[in-house]
Amino acid sequence: MRVLTWNLYHGRDFPPEGELLTPRSQWLRVTEIGGRYAQVNRPLRQEFAAAIARMEWEVALLQEVPPRWQRDLGIATGASAAMALTSRNFLAPVRAALAEQNTDLIASDEGGSNQVLARPPWRIAGTRRLTLARRPERRRMLWVRLEAPGRSPVCVANMHLSTGDPRRASREVLAAAARAVEWAGDAALVFGGDLNLRPGRTPEPFERLRAVHGFEPPPDPEPIDHLFARGLAVAEAPRALPSSWRELPGPEGRLLRLSDHDPVAARFSPREAR
Repeated sequence: MRVLTWNLYHGRDFPPEGELLTPRSQWLRVTEIGGRYAQVNRPLRQEFAAAIARMEWEVALLQEVPPRWQRDLGIATGASAAMALTSRNFLAPVRAALAEQNTDLIASDEGGSNQVLARPPWRIAGTRRLTLARRPERRRMLWVRLEAPGRSPVCVANMHLSTGDPRRASREVLAAAARAVEWAGDAALVFGGDLNLRPGRTPEPFERLRAVHGFEPPPDPEPIDHLFARGLAVAEAPRALPSSWRELPGPEGRLLRLSDHDPVAARFSPREAR
């Protein structure tokens, strides 16, 4: 099973040429042109859908996704989809309309979601949601049970944890792990997303994930986007894909770089019987 996790940055682009992030782009929707990249202030649903569709995965864990994108992402990638709404979703139609008019100005105030996509032969056979925090922003875990003909079921837990407070995020990830394992029972489990925790700086929760729940593999010290598995063998350890994977042709021969996160991919396989 090839698994991908990606924070979509609320469907916005984020060029490495920081001087392109200007007030006139944010307020007046002026497209800024740099030496290699462009920065645009417009909906990028088709661009994100195309990037996700060309990546190799059977299961994708997505965070900071505009909720209105769920159907289109499923169609573009040939996947079934599930969603957990997170924060700022009150008056969703109004927020969506404002986001269509000025994506960068409304930014995360459009409202967000965590989503899981599953490509055939996998299908989503069950869905659960867990609220991990209500303040300062609502954080939720999306848990799904995947089934495929001739294969053992696999459960998936996807989350985007609190930022700016490692202690809070640590509590959230451990609560999420305990409930995800409980719901999975004897089934294998993939667990991850944007945890907003760096193992090199906050090792304790990752040590507990391994010691208490048996999650593998050991994480790299610096990333905040993670993929772990329980009851599966690690065929390919999680790794960030090159930034070119999230780049597409843009205006005036420049590139658009989608999101401020690189996608992270891993491959897991059933454990051999002993």
